Parts: sequence; structure tokens; C-alpha cells
Amino acid sequence: MASIIKDTGEIWTRLFDHRPFIQGEVTFFLREFQDRRDDREVCRLFKILEYSTELGQNRLDRAETLGDQHLPSLKANLDVALSMCECVLQKENEFDSDSKLQDNREVRRSEWQKFINDMTDKCSKVDDEFMNKEKELQEYYQDLEQKLHIAS
Repeated sequence: MASIIKDTGEIWTRLFDHRPFIQGEVTFFLREFQDRRDDREVCRLFKILEYSTELGQNRLDRAETLGDQHLPSLKANLDVALSMCECVLQKENEFDSDSKLQDNREVRRSEWQKFINDMTDKCSKVDDEFMNKEKELQEYYQDLEQKLHIAS
């Protein structure tokens, strides 16, 4: 019975006691950041702090003065561009494209109808001419056949 309890204890320790694994990971993490990197992150943080203080002290004032110098001319250019865009939109609204398109459509529709009517008239004339020629040929051959029967 004692061996069963001992085996059960070992199984429980392997399954649920993660201290050895965690201890190894903590040791690796400490070794990685303390021994190998030699405070590189601290140096980087100091450089970032130095750069940000320089930005705060020197560059912001310079950016503000440059903005005061150049933003009014930029605003004037944008106002001119905006007024030009408004003029273009106004001219486009004045040009009523829908009525112009509708007029063009009507002209094309009437031209198409005229074309169709002309083609229909021409086809009927050709048919009539064909029928007339066919009748003339029939009469000619009937006449010729009658003459041949009389002569023989």
C-alpha cells in the first residue's frame, strides 16, 4: 500500500508540480537579460529619453515657428483651390447635361427610324421589281412555248 501511495505521489508531482520547469524558465530569463544583453536595454532607454527631451526642448519650438511662417500661405493656396473647384461645380450645374443627352437621343432615334423606313421602302421596291421581272419572264417563255407548238 505504501508503494501505491508513493507512486501516486510521484504521478501527482509530475503532472501538477510545475516548479522545476518554472524555475528553469526564470533562470533562463534572468540569464538572458542580465548576463547576455549587458544592459543594452537600459542604454537604449536612456537614448530614447535623451532624444525625447531634445524634441521637447528644441524641435517643438522650431516646428511651431515654421508652422506660423508657412501655414498662412498654405491656407491661402487651399482657399484658391477650393474656389476654383466651386467654380467648376457651378459651371457643371449650369450645363444641363440631361436635357442635352435627351435631345441627342431623340435625334438619333429619329435618324434610326428614318433609316429603317428607307430600308423598308428599298426592300419593297426590290421585291416589286423582282416580281415584275418574274412575270415578264413567265410571259416571255409562255409566248415562246406557244410559238414553238404552233411551228411544229
